[in-house]
Amino acid sequence: MGILSSMWTGVSGMTAQGEALGVTADNIANSNTTGFKASRAEFQDIMSRSLRGIDGGNQLGRGVRIGAVNPIISQGNLDHTERATDLGINGQGYFQVKGSEGVGYTRDGSFHFDKDGFLVTNDKQRIQCYQANEKGKIETKMGDMKFPNALVNASQTETIKLDLNLDSRAIASGKKFDAKDPYKTSDYATAVEIYDSQGAKHILNVFFNKGENREWSYRGMLDGKDIEGGAPEGQQLAQAVTGKLSFSEDGLLKSQEQTDSNFNFTGGAKQDQKIKINFGDDIASGGKGLEGTKQFGKESDIISWNQDGYSAGMVTGLSFSDEGILTASYSNGQVLDLGQIVLAKFENPEALLKVGGNLFKQSRDSGEASVGAARMSGRGSLMAKSLERSNVDLASEFVQMITNQRAFQANSKTITTSDELMNEVIQLKR
Repeated sequence: MGILSSMWTGVSGMTAQGEALGVTADNIANSNTTGFKASRAEFQDIMSRSLRGIDGGNQLGRGVRIGAVNPIISQGNLDHTERATDLGINGQGYFQVKGSEGVGYTRDGSFHFDKDGFLVTNDKQRIQCYQANEKGKIETKMGDMKFPNALVNASQTETIKLDLNLDSRAIASGKKFDAKDPYKTSDYATAVEIYDSQGAKHILNVFFNKGENREWSYRGMLDGKDIEGGAPEGQQLAQAVTGKLSFSEDGLLKSQEQTDSNFNFTGGAKQDQKIKINFGDDIASGGKGLEGTKQFGKESDIISWNQDGYSAGMVTGLSFSDEGILTASYSNGQVLDLGQIVLAKFENPEALLKVGGNLFKQSRDSGEASVGAARMSGRGSLMAKSLERSNVDLASEFVQMITNQRAFQANSKTITTSDELMNEVIQLKR
């Protein structure tokens, strides 16, 4: 009967509008939830009854239903915070986290370090990252982001880089080097810091003497107290390394040779420590001689130097870069990268499953997660000391709520009208 059908059509409308009102209520409730994505109810009509078979037209509708509830994947506002571990995503990526229920994804970047030193969400999900090796170099090995040890281990010197100018005007073989009086018997002297295997600092004094055919010899010497066996009688310094440098007619570094080394430090440090002195990109090794040590007609001087060793040190600060790299600074002056936060991107993020706690799970329709570094392959960038707020627009939600309410009232009116018509039919017998 048509009257009865109209009642059930009204019921379907009330049911659908009530469910849509629930979606709106959920959006409003989460208007301050970090990283929350609002949803939208989308309606579908119910299959109609045709009055003329497959000829088309002349169909009676059967009502409405909720066809889908799809998230609105738009960027929320990024608000600045004062906490170093807060991270916001500007783009389409998701943080990858791991917990007792496996891998999940979130836009909520309100992280903190737990008692075990792991970077976690408020639900104790561990943040995934590219980990760094002992030298602070980021590798593509995936793992949990973890706070470093309070004491960073010492690292022995393996390479010294020296950029000098050796005066071409010095007289060839003009001075004969004497280890008992090295400063007066050398054409040029400089000093650099080096570290043994225990992180103890030593001063390496390097003395240069000009020879024939634009060749220079050098000797690296340490305090006799720092070398096993000490300095020979009558000397304060003990020889640790020797070598030769050769220059072209243009003053460029032609070749470099390290001929002998004796880095046997006292105090229980590792013996026969290997330290290479690099004076630049010499021509003999395939370089052009343009970078590093040169021989020009000006006073001998050191331009720059560095070495890769350091002593033990305590953590003094942590910070995230906009690439998601966690960097620690130490009391020994070292700054080391600890890891890089990875982001995941999906071909169909609207199909991700919400599992509560601001977490999503990968679904069959969402596609596989493409995991990698920020600012790569459209994953978006990271903003340090920032949080992404909910993308809920309260004004739009209130308008939608009023619309749903009016639609609910209108559908209830069709039921009361159908009821009045049914009552008229019943009254016909009387």
